[in-house]
Amino acid sequence: MMKARIDLSGMVSRLMAAVVALGLLTASSLSARAGGTLTIAAASDLQTVLPSLAAGFERSTGIKVTVTLGSSGSFFAQIQNGAPFDVFLSADADYPRKLAKAGHVDAASVYDYATGVLVMWTRQDSGLDVMKGLPLLGDAQVRRIAIANPAIAPYGRASFASLRTAGIAGIVERKLVYADSVAQAAQFALSGNADVAMIGHALALGAPLRDAGRFYEVPDRMHPPIIQSAAIVAGSRNKAAAGAFLTYLKSADARTTLRAFGFRLPTLAAAGRP
Repeated sequence: MMKARIDLSGMVSRLMAAVVALGLLTASSLSARAGGTLTIAAASDLQTVLPSLAAGFERSTGIKVTVTLGSSGSFFAQIQNGAPFDVFLSADADYPRKLAKAGHVDAASVYDYATGVLVMWTRQDSGLDVMKGLPLLGDAQVRRIAIANPAIAPYGRASFASLRTAGIAGIVERKLVYADSVAQAAQFALSGNADVAMIGHALALGAPLRDAGRFYEVPDRMHPPIIQSAAIVAGSRNKAAAGAFLTYLKSADARTTLRAFGFRLPTLAAAGRP
């Protein structure tokens, strides 16, 4: 008698897809009854990728999304003080974990969704060859270098760490122009108020920087990893929808979008580390 072969991997995949779909549908119906819109506090390095992520999530669930962009450190302080966000997308894994220990975000929801990539960006008409790498910043042609404020922004800390590793922090420190966020640092260079900006890869790949300039990817070994984490805010009144968004963030669709904008992706198993 011939024995039927069962494709267990296919069955598991279909079952998991059904569970995810059911979760998203349930969250959508709950959100609709509550009449709320999901509010997300997001690190500004997500400025170019979030419209695509939000659109994909809205297509999947019908849940509307509003986004506030800023520095991770600023949102950390705001959430500590009860800011009415549903989801926190931080560019620094430490902030959500500190908030979780204090009870300001749901500890079980903390998820490492990506690792950021640091680049040096300059305008096409600057006359600077950024492919020379970090040593270029010591050149007399470079008068102002925009970086996010290291006190509140992970990309600022990574930028300064890179300068120290390259041995040029002391040489270029007087040239540094501190921005409130990595997106503002990009704006300084785009407007010509800085010659070079050290920013997130995703910003360099998005409009208007993509066509206006060129960039050099700073090697990962030059700075600590920029691990980015998400969490559901403990005071959220829309937790079902917030949970659905984090589920979507783990989906193949969202991960493909993040990768397309230059983010590195952790394995799903490692992403939920304590």
